[in-house]
Amino acid sequence: MDHVIKIGIVEDNEYMREGWETFIEHEDDLSVIGSFGSCEEAFESTAINRVDLMIMDIGLPGMTGIEGVKYMREHHPDVNIIMATIHDDDDHIFDALKAGAVGYLMKKVTPDELVEAIRNAHEGGSPITPNIARKIISTFQQAADMEEELSEREIQILNQLSTGRSYAAIGKEIYLSVDGVRHHIRNIYQKLEVHSRSEAIAKGINKKIIRPND
Repeated sequence: MDHVIKIGIVEDNEYMREGWETFIEHEDDLSVIGSFGSCEEAFESTAINRVDLMIMDIGLPGMTGIEGVKYMREHHPDVNIIMATIHDDDDHIFDALKAGAVGYLMKKVTPDELVEAIRNAHEGGSPITPNIARKIISTFQQAADMEEELSEREIQILNQLSTGRSYAAIGKEIYLSVDGVRHHIRNIYQKLEVHSRSEAIAKGINKKIIRPND
């Protein structure tokens, strides 16, 4: 039975959890060895030490699914985690993937789709619901388009702006006159369609041109 994929489920909706258990158990190569209503309950169970893959909700009582993924990455790094959730906004998607989830599915996936996703993740893939994949691609395309608009020097200066440095300090850091810094900043504001340092930094972070504390 070594070929059987041992699965844990963390989902606070009892009916959803039982539904997943039922159709997963119909598959010869899949077995649910732990089913829990919260991360706390799951992490207190000895079953957590034997799972190959975890299906986890995001909106859980107590510890959230995002926090749960971080815990699993720290204490059980070999376990693959698929998020199954109702949330399709960018923040939840990227927070889950950054935390270490290998897949992100909407709860409205069919039983066949979930089973396929489990096998895919176990074999090294990253199963993602198509509309979620589209959002991820769109975000990176927007960031790429924005980076093309700003020159390398302008991105460098925008990064410096995000640290709170004065124009004079920025000029000293990158060997440019204060007037030269002002010229580039005017271009940055125009290209980003903003009117202040704070707006430029916020848009730069949102478009992933710069990252906080870079």
